[in-house]
Amino acid sequence: MTNAVKFSNVSMTFNEGKENQVHALSDIDLAIEPGEFVSLIGPSGCGKSTLLRLVGDLAVGTGGQVEVNGKPAHQARIDRDYGMVFQSATLLDWRKVLANVTLPLEIMGKGSAEREERGRAMLDLVQLSGFEDHYPWQLSGGMQQRVAIARALAFEPSLLLMDEPFGALDEMTRERMQSELLSIWHATETTVIFVTHSIPEAVFLSTKVIVMSPRPGRIVDVIDIDLGQPRTPDTREEPRFYELLTVVRESLRRVEH
Repeated sequence: MTNAVKFSNVSMTFNEGKENQVHALSDIDLAIEPGEFVSLIGPSGCGKSTLLRLVGDLAVGTGGQVEVNGKPAHQARIDRDYGMVFQSATLLDWRKVLANVTLPLEIMGKGSAEREERGRAMLDLVQLSGFEDHYPWQLSGGMQQRVAIARALAFEPSLLLMDEPFGALDEMTRERMQSELLSIWHATETTVIFVTHSIPEAVFLSTKVIVMSPRPGRIVDVIDIDLGQPRTPDTREEPRFYELLTVVRESLRRVEH
C-alpha cells in the first residue's frame, strides 16, 4: 500500500548560510498510512507547522524528500491531493457561505450545477445546511471553521492538513468541533494531519500522536492511541484516555528537559 505521506530524512533550515539561519527540522522520518488521523505535538517553535507546510508544498525542505500518495509534494499540490485548514478560517467576507465552499470548484472550472450540488452536500456534512446564503461575518467562530472544513473537502482530497484549526475557540466549542471533525473523518475516510498544542485534543482525535523535540524539531515518539471508535464525550472520562494523556505528557516532559 502506498503511504498517504512519507518523510524521508527531511530537514529544513531557514536563511541557510546567513547570520539569522534557523535550523527548524532535522532527520524527519515518518510514514502515515491512508485513513489515519495523526496529530503533531511539541513545544512552541519545534517545527510542527513547518512540517505541515512541507507536505502542502508551501515550503521546500533543504534536505530529504516528502512524498504524498507516492509522488513529490509539488506534484500532489498540482493534482489537488490535499485540502488545508488554518487557525483562522480565511473565508472571503464578500462571498456567501455556499460561494466560499464552492470556490475551489470554481477555480477548477466546474459547472455551476455541479458546484452547487457538491457545496450543499459539504455544508450538510458539517451540519450547516440552511446557512448557504449567510455571510461569514454572520457566523460564530466555530461555524466559520466548519465552513473552512467544508471548503477544504469540496474537491474530495485524499488528505486534509489542519494547522491548529480550533486554537482560537472557547473550550466548549472546541470540544464540540473535535467531535464533529471525527464524524467528518469517519464519513470521508480522509487522511488527516493535525497540528495542536493541546494534549487532550491530540489524544481524543488521533490514531497516532507524533511527539516532536524542541528546535531543531525531531520525531522523538510515535504513540498509538488505542481508544475505541467512534469517540464520544464519554471517551474523555475513560481510564484509558487519562492513561494516554499521561503517556503523551511524560513524553513531552522528557523532550523539554
